Amino acid sequence: MLLADLYQKALNFEFLSVEEGVFLFEDAPTADLMNIGNQLRKKQVPHGKVTWIIDRNMNTTNVCIANCKFCNFYRIPGHEQAYITDIETYRRKIEETFRYGGEQLLLQGGHHPGLGLQYYVDLFRKLKEMFPTLKLHALGPPEVAHITKLEKSTHREVLMALKEAGMDSLPGPGAEILVDRVRRLISKGKCGSQEWLDIMAEAHQLNITTSATMMFGHVETVEERMEHLVKLREVQARKPENAKGFIAFIPWTFQDVDTLLARIRGVQNLTTADEYIRMIAISRIMLPNVKNIQASWLTVGKQVAQICLNAGANDFGSIMIEENVVSAAGAPHRFTSKGIQEAIREAGFEPQLRNQQYQFREMPMLMEEQVINY
Repeated sequence: MLLADLYQKALNFEFLSVEEGVFLFEDAPTADLMNIGNQLRKKQVPHGKVTWIIDRNMNTTNVCIANCKFCNFYRIPGHEQAYITDIETYRRKIEETFRYGGEQLLLQGGHHPGLGLQYYVDLFRKLKEMFPTLKLHALGPPEVAHITKLEKSTHREVLMALKEAGMDSLPGPGAEILVDRVRRLISKGKCGSQEWLDIMAEAHQLNITTSATMMFGHVETVEERMEHLVKLREVQARKPENAKGFIAFIPWTFQDVDTLLARIRGVQNLTTADEYIRMIAISRIMLPNVKNIQASWLTVGKQVAQICLNAGANDFGSIMIEENVVSAAGAPHRFTSKGIQEAIREAGFEPQLRNQQYQFREMPMLMEEQVINY
């Protein structure tokens, strides 16, 4: 393989193989990867702006029986710290989110053995009844898989019921690495890689917009990262023509503070800034049919995320009024709405507020500016 040939294939929006992706990641200079990622971004996102969103990541419950080795957030059933969020807490936090200019709730939780489909249908309907303009970016493939098993139903039936109840879009958590060797080591209690992909493909058939993720920097190989990207690309290639499918891809690094992976297996996140920047560029190259690539400032920090905007990323994600899961494993970074816009301008781009569908929003009159301490 010649680097020049692979560069040209990438610039032509051709699908690179796993082997070609590995070769690029291991042998191409970072400057070259950044340049190609940047050229592809300019073609796919010609407006040149960097988008961001105001939302809040709330959790339905912290009770989970998946027992992921990287998660400090979950509690087993019956634990003294276990909870299910009550409706008044939702009301208070959603009202607060609106005051901050947000219109969306990123709503996720655990694999609670006692919460079936009816619970989520009732919850979504109640939230939409209280807040008709609220957008619900809710659950994820592992939770859909868990609900499906509890109900002895099908993915399609569960997704249809959730959509009818008010789910506006489906996030991409629980992907980790979409290779079952890795999943057996770090998230054995979650759905396998094929079920994750099947749920996303079914969501696309129902015209439910989704996002895709990758958590890397733990036990996976570079080859397995490329397999993950190729699998996402293949699902996206099969979506209906009128569906958006995967509207964005968000890669982030494993956060290792006090996790079982770190304490028992000795697995640490040794991802360097250079490696993360290379992964952003490779993501843009390997996913020519996914328009938006997000830099995870939450896990890598402001400066690295800013560099990623010149390596293929076009989105800076959310100010995250609230986020509990990744933060519980050590992610320390925070932004206000003013700060995230300043960071984008410092990197040489114009910030543009968006919604989950990547449609532009006018800047709201913010009643609050500080990020909540939680």
